[in-house]
Amino acid sequence: MPRWLLPESISDILPSEARRIEELRRRLLDLYRCYGYELVMPPTIEYLDSLLTGSGRDLDLSTFKLIDQLTGRTMGLRADITPQVARIDAHLLDRAGVVRLCYSGSVLHTRPAGPLSTREPLQVGAELFGHAGPEADLEVVEMLLQSLRTAGVPRVRIDLGHVAIVRTLLGALPGLTEDEIFPLLQAKDAPGLAQRLAAVPESPERRALTRATRRHTAARVTMLPRRRPCTSSPTVGRRCGSSDAASSTSFATRGSSEGHRTR
Repeated sequence: MPRWLLPESISDILPSEARRIEELRRRLLDLYRCYGYELVMPPTIEYLDSLLTGSGRDLDLSTFKLIDQLTGRTMGLRADITPQVARIDAHLLDRAGVVRLCYSGSVLHTRPAGPLSTREPLQVGAELFGHAGPEADLEVVEMLLQSLRTAGVPRVRIDLGHVAIVRTLLGALPGLTEDEIFPLLQAKDAPGLAQRLAAVPESPERRALTRATRRHTAARVTMLPRRRPCTSSPTVGRRCGSSDAASSTSFATRGSSEGHRTR
């Protein structure tokens, strides 16, 4: 085997493609700056217990792990920047009110997301902390749409969901747990969900959970007025809402094989 051969699903980015990726990265960060988001640069590697705290626990199987030769503690190479930005907001900035942060950097996955996906995508995204109202969600969805337009993605369809709705339904359905139901909903596995719900008595909550895997009709919402580029008057006030709420959008790219997501 040639010594220069790279690991599977890891590739070099050559000049023409590297230029396109870098230009897109700059345009996206400029877009987020226009919305009032500040750039942060988390480290590529952290202690594992910090990296997998909170929402990062779902990333355990996707995270490369190694031993720190200085301390003997287990470290991890980040598989997602979002938990790192949440850590920065909670423990380093300690700001009251709304906090807007954006980021850009490579992440590393133990397995590719698909047959043509890379294990080292570039992740660009933005996080909004400190506002629990729908205004924050609307702002993030608007930014997501602008991001996809900036990237030239045609025919966009966005699936929106809210974890609190699922938890409320599960609270009325004894015997079901988040760990077994959430993966079925995320995969839109209607047969698997129906099989799991077969032993649950008929109820409005069961019917609502069953419909969660189907395509929904468009909902009419009142969007906030569109801002002019780079204005200093963001939709969400600088000192309102609760500090435990967060909305985010992130955009992953590595050539043409990666997708886009929002939470």
